[in-house]
Amino acid sequence: MRVLVTGASGQLGGHVAALLADRGDTVRALVRRTSKRSHLAKLPNLEFFEAGLDQPELLNAAVAGVDAIVHAAGLVKARDFDEFFTVNVGGTSNLIEAARLRGRELRRFVYVSSLEACGPSADGKPVPVVQESPVTAYGRSKLGAEKVVLAAKDVIPVVVLRPGAIYGPRDVEIFAAFQAIQRGLLPIVGGGNAKAVWIYGSDCAAACVRAIDADVPSGRVYFVDDGCGPLTQKQMLLDAERALGKRALVHANLPVPAFMGVARALEIVGRISGTPVMLTREKANMLLRDWICSSDATRRELDWTPTVPWKEGVARTVRWYRDIHWL
Repeated sequence: MRVLVTGASGQLGGHVAALLADRGDTVRALVRRTSKRSHLAKLPNLEFFEAGLDQPELLNAAVAGVDAIVHAAGLVKARDFDEFFTVNVGGTSNLIEAARLRGRELRRFVYVSSLEACGPSADGKPVPVVQESPVTAYGRSKLGAEKVVLAAKDVIPVVVLRPGAIYGPRDVEIFAAFQAIQRGLLPIVGGGNAKAVWIYGSDCAAACVRAIDADVPSGRVYFVDDGCGPLTQKQMLLDAERALGKRALVHANLPVPAFMGVARALEIVGRISGTPVMLTREKANMLLRDWICSSDATRRELDWTPTVPWKEGVARTVRWYRDIHWL
C-alpha cells in the first residue's frame, strides 16, 4: 500500500511515516523544501514529495497513485485566526478536493484533528463526540477543517481523530515545561488543578494506522488518549520533575492574573516582531480548563490499544531529550 502522509516532518506525522514504512508500506511524505527530513531519510520505503497545502496543482500530483492519506499537517500557532483558517481549513479543503478529483476511491482519508475542536469539559466528564464548543482560534480552525472532511464522507471514506495532548520524542511545544524544570522552575498556574488527557506520539500514530485499516463507516469521529485518566497540571509537572531526577529549586504557584499578563506581553512581542507565539491570552485561558475525553469507542471499533502509559512515556521523553542534548 502507498500512503501519503502530510506533516511527516513533524512529531506525529514522523511517527506515522515510521510505522507505515516499518511494516512494508510505501510512504509518500509531503514536505516543504525547508522541512527537516533527517528522521525520515533513514526510513525504508519512503519517497519525498515537495508541496505545500496551498498548492492545489501539486496536491493533485501528490495524491495520484496513493491508496490512503493521513493528513497530520497543520498550524498549532499563528499570528491570527485568518492564518489558522488559511492553513488548517483551506489546506485541508485543497487536499480533500485533490482526493475527490483523483478518479479512484481511496481506501481511507484520515484527518488528525484535536480535542480542542470540541472544547473543554464543563462538568469534569468526557466530552461527547457531538460537542462543538472550541475556545481557541486553533480549535475553531480544526473544527472547520473537520467539517470540510466530513462533508466529503459520501464520496471519500474518511475518519477523523481527535487526540488529547500529544507528547514524546520530537515534541517541541510541551518541551518548554521540561526545560523550565531543568532550569529550576516548576511553574504551577492557578493551583494546578486544570485537568487534561495525554497520548504518547507513537501510540497516536498507531491509531492513525488503524484508522486506515479498520472496517468502519465513513464519517466516524474518534477520540485518542492513553486511557490513564485525566492528569492535573500539577501532577503532570511533578511527574516530569521525577522523570528528570531533580527537584526544581522553585515551585512557583503563578496567580491567574499574572499568567494572563505574561500571555498578553508575549502577544505584544509577537505582534511587534510579526511572529506567531504559542502562549496567547486565549491559549492561557484554555490551559485553565479541563480537557477530558474517552477513547473507549476508538479502542473497540479500531481495535487499537495504547501501549505507553503516562509515567512510562514521560520517562522515555526525558531520555530522548537528553540523548539529543536538548536537556
